[in-house]
Amino acid sequence: MSLFDKNISQEKRESLELAEASRESEWRYPSFALKLFHGVLDWSLIHPFPIQSEQDRKEGDEYLAQLKKFLKENLDPDEVDRTGIIPPQVIDGLAKLKAFAIKIPKEYGGLGFSQTNYCRAIHLVASFCGSTAVLLSAHQSIGVPQPLKLFGTEEQKKKYFPRFAQGTISAFALTEPEAGSDPRRMTTTATPIEGGKHFLLNGDKLWCTNGLIAGVIVVMAVTPPKIIKGKEQKQITAFIVETNSPGFEIVHRCQFLGLHGIQNGLLRFKNVKVPRENIILGEGEGLKLALTTLNTGRLTLPAASTGIAKWCLHVARQWSVKRKQWGAAIGEHESIGLKLGYIASHTFAMDAMSWLTSAMADDKNKDIRLEAAIAKYFCTLHAWKIVDETMQIRGGQGYEQSSSLRSRGADYYPVERVLRDTRINLIIEGTSEIMHLFIAREALDPHLSRFKKLIDPHVQLPARIKTFLSVGMYYVQWYLKLLLPNHFSSNLTSLPEILVEHMIYVQNSSKRLARTTFHQMIKYQQKLEAKQSVLNRVVEIGTDLLAMSATCSYANHLVKNSKHTQGTIDLADLFCREARKRIELNFKENCQNTDRKNIAVAHRVMAQEIEWLESDIIK
Repeated sequence: MSLFDKNISQEKRESLELAEASRESEWRYPSFALKLFHGVLDWSLIHPFPIQSEQDRKEGDEYLAQLKKFLKENLDPDEVDRTGIIPPQVIDGLAKLKAFAIKIPKEYGGLGFSQTNYCRAIHLVASFCGSTAVLLSAHQSIGVPQPLKLFGTEEQKKKYFPRFAQGTISAFALTEPEAGSDPRRMTTTATPIEGGKHFLLNGDKLWCTNGLIAGVIVVMAVTPPKIIKGKEQKQITAFIVETNSPGFEIVHRCQFLGLHGIQNGLLRFKNVKVPRENIILGEGEGLKLALTTLNTGRLTLPAASTGIAKWCLHVARQWSVKRKQWGAAIGEHESIGLKLGYIASHTFAMDAMSWLTSAMADDKNKDIRLEAAIAKYFCTLHAWKIVDETMQIRGGQGYEQSSSLRSRGADYYPVERVLRDTRINLIIEGTSEIMHLFIAREALDPHLSRFKKLIDPHVQLPARIKTFLSVGMYYVQWYLKLLLPNHFSSNLTSLPEILVEHMIYVQNSSKRLARTTFHQMIKYQQKLEAKQSVLNRVVEIGTDLLAMSATCSYANHLVKNSKHTQGTIDLADLFCREARKRIELNFKENCQNTDRKNIAVAHRVMAQEIEWLESDIIK
């Protein structure tokens, strides 16, 4: 909406225009999450809970058994953390297992696995070694295989897919030293030469995971601008670049808090010659490619985060039983018991979110851009909290390095390493703050599409009046529906009674959320985009409503179809009650909050008015 705000700067306007031009503008398939934000609980989209076919699961089970055996026999995650190196023999072994070609179709030499089986593999590896999980996922989730699978030509697929099946590693180069979430600031250029048959790449790319060992890289670069609707528009294009090309240089290997084994660095391109046929999707379509690729690529983070959470549950359970304080196991004390309840119930919800979104990706008849972003945000957030609580339960032995624990003969769960490795998940592939903005933008899209002609200064008055009447009639009917009593389907009432109660709450809250969002749109109008505190609460509510829905559907499925049903309903019930508390708090804070005070203090901090508070420290 702020595109039409006369008060925004030209720089911000150009950034917004670039982002708008690159996002998916149509909703070709239904989205459960989008409907939730607009007051509709379409239970049929997630119930019965989508499950793998027997053949697909069997194929995945057999592969996971091989992968697990290989890793346990050949990889020491603590040694990777200490040395910063995943041993070459491990990478070679993974290549022989075709772990770098999990989703690549069989006709090109890959395993041809489903998204669900791919996520199961990353889930497994992440529970054991974060660096190795990132090696595999950075290559396949956002590296060359994924965009090539979505948009590549047959010639490109024939050229590169077999190489990945043989173990070639890839990477994705978007971020630059001065350009992160705002691609308008990108300065890496691709200049056409020889009549456009080739391009010369020049520029630096930062934080390119796998970039130091990759054979090929997807590189985003600025190509010559185009005139669209009378205005010059920046063009960003995606190229497949061979790292053995003259002019490619590894400038620096970055070192991080955790994930010490990842090969991440600063890359430089000096007149790197790339043929036109190495463009993926099309000239000027690079940012659209990146955003679309991330819709599916983000799904490995929920799966990986859930694997980490399950490992934490295992550690927390073992230690809570073994460790004795004041005459009882520490898990018997309420302060620790509350943490165990949170860890178990939220791990269950993360499991539900991970496998629901993976199944949706395999379905290909659902729009998952919202579901994938919400799953990424929800699972990475709670994985971090779960690791933190696990360290608290372990106490000093959680803070101590596992090598030190092993040396003195203690239980050497590497909680300290896992905590360091996990923190980055709230940052990569869209920070939590960017996820809030992305989710809010997509959730508001139906509203923005209807209001566009009303607020666009270029639309003539007669057309604006006609649109005003049409939109007004729509919203009168829509808002009245949000006030009417709910009617529940037989599918919903077939759930266990306690889950029915929670789903009734979801439906009522979905309508309440739709009304609240509409009120905020009317209140702030074109300034809503800048009211990130308001949008954040809308997103938080929608996130927990989706998580509750996924959890209830998953619990019902397990009760009816799985041998492991003990405690399932209790896990779902506890999670839903915790989620409801957060939802009610967010609704309340829409009206009663300290936002203005917080922002006022922030401005004082930035103006150096409170610099005196930084006294008596070593600067």
